[in-house]
Amino acid sequence: MTESTAPQSEHRTVLLRGGEVHSPADPFATAMVVEKGHVAWVGSEGAADAFAAGVDEVIDLGGALVTPAFTDAHVHTTATGLALTGLDLSGAASLAEAAALVREYAAARPGDRVLIGHGWDASRWPERQPPRRADLDEATGGRPLYLTRIDVHSAVVTTALLDLVPGIRSMTGFRDGEPLTGDAHHAVRAAAYGGLSPLQRTEAQRAALRHAASLGVGTVHECGGPDISSEDDFTGLLRLAADEPGPRVVGYWADLDVERARALGALGAAGDLFVDGSLGSHTACLHEPYADAAHNGTARLDAAAVAEHVIACTEAGLQAGFHAIGDAAVTSVAEGMKAAAEKLGLSRVRAARHRVEHAEMLTPETIAAFVEFGLTASVQPAFDAAWGGEAGMYAERLGAARARTLNPYAALLRAGVPLAFGSDSPVTPLDPWGTVRAAAFHRTPEHRVSARAAFTAHTRGGWRAVGRDDAGVLVPGAPADYAVWRTDELVVQAPDDRVARWSTDPRSGTPGLPDLTPGTELPVCLRTVVRGRTVFATPNG
Repeated sequence: MTESTAPQSEHRTVLLRGGEVHSPADPFATAMVVEKGHVAWVGSEGAADAFAAGVDEVIDLGGALVTPAFTDAHVHTTATGLALTGLDLSGAASLAEAAALVREYAAARPGDRVLIGHGWDASRWPERQPPRRADLDEATGGRPLYLTRIDVHSAVVTTALLDLVPGIRSMTGFRDGEPLTGDAHHAVRAAAYGGLSPLQRTEAQRAALRHAASLGVGTVHECGGPDISSEDDFTGLLRLAADEPGPRVVGYWADLDVERARALGALGAAGDLFVDGSLGSHTACLHEPYADAAHNGTARLDAAAVAEHVIACTEAGLQAGFHAIGDAAVTSVAEGMKAAAEKLGLSRVRAARHRVEHAEMLTPETIAAFVEFGLTASVQPAFDAAWGGEAGMYAERLGAARARTLNPYAALLRAGVPLAFGSDSPVTPLDPWGTVRAAAFHRTPEHRVSARAAFTAHTRGGWRAVGRDDAGVLVPGAPADYAVWRTDELVVQAPDDRVARWSTDPRSGTPGLPDLTPGTELPVCLRTVVRGRTVFATPNG
């Protein structure tokens, strides 16, 4: 792909031509005009000639594909940046390998006041044991270390970090010799992140946003909150996104204090407002006990608390949203929504477009509640790719029969529940095409959706989740947030209960997408544009 060397400006008029433009306005479009940060026209190559003389810039796509930029509807930006630039244990194949990586990282960073790492997963290790505090103390030379499990709902730490938190041993979630959960985990996380300098925090945020842009992500929904990050972290990220070119950042602050969320600049008192925890850490709240633990997980908010928060947010004109993974937690959300609707009226509750994050364990009754109350399901298909299947972590925690019910995307779509796809990065990596593939090739075939539906959930779905129905699609008048991709032949997928079938027949009249069959190469991002401004480009992009 080539372009002129004219200066970049969101107010310039640009013609892109000679490629494939994914647009419902014209399934055969090969060209697009961008003007004043918005899409002005899409159409055929022949018609593009009429625009060529009147634009400031012409970009020859060289056969590349242009799509709407992706929206990642659930991201922890600073933690993502720290995982990208710091200690990442997600690739460690054993406890011994993880310990070696900790030792190497600590030796390489003698000046860090606090060491931070992420990504260990004992369920994948032959030892089946998390890192031990005594071993971490030795590996770090007695320095503070905060090391989160892959789901970020538990952590192992060194003695030096425990010593920074008065009263830690009496907090809920502290069990000596075991990973920290609940209040104890939140307390050590606050202490660890409090050890970061403002410069370290900003560098991590820049790294995360640069990485997102390099993957064709034009918008991220930051899920912050007092149990997750700090107010300075949240407001600093919003300022950074406003001041520097890069992906848009929509902020959610998970706080029962609705006015505090508004004061911080959040779109909603939402995101990871915990109704429960996670399956991997045995803290997701279940109706029936875990298959590998004699308890039902942890309930953090009940239906009455959910109702009170929904009422407060609706009356304040903000979105409410909840983290709910286990079936009992999702039931609490459904019951709370019902109580709120009985007080405020169903139409007011539906109009607010409240959200539920993750929503993994659903029943026909809770899916019906999502429909009734207009809830958006903000979900992460990569969870199924990572932990689904007959031998995955879900089956270990729940047994194979319950595990097969998780993440029922097809049932949600059939019922009419709006889906917004995300990564929960750094829980799973930013990987938009991989996310679309994970939904289209769900490990449980009856939960699969078409690649087209999955793509829509990861583009337009994220915009709809923030109340914008005019974006996330390349049609005249829409924001010029788009990405340019190098990819192979485009195809149209036909969903099937057993297999995913593909067609290259242009008579389908449906814009094509890359072939996402497992094993095929995913598209490579050449350029990402937000508000008409280039925020990422390869040397030949």
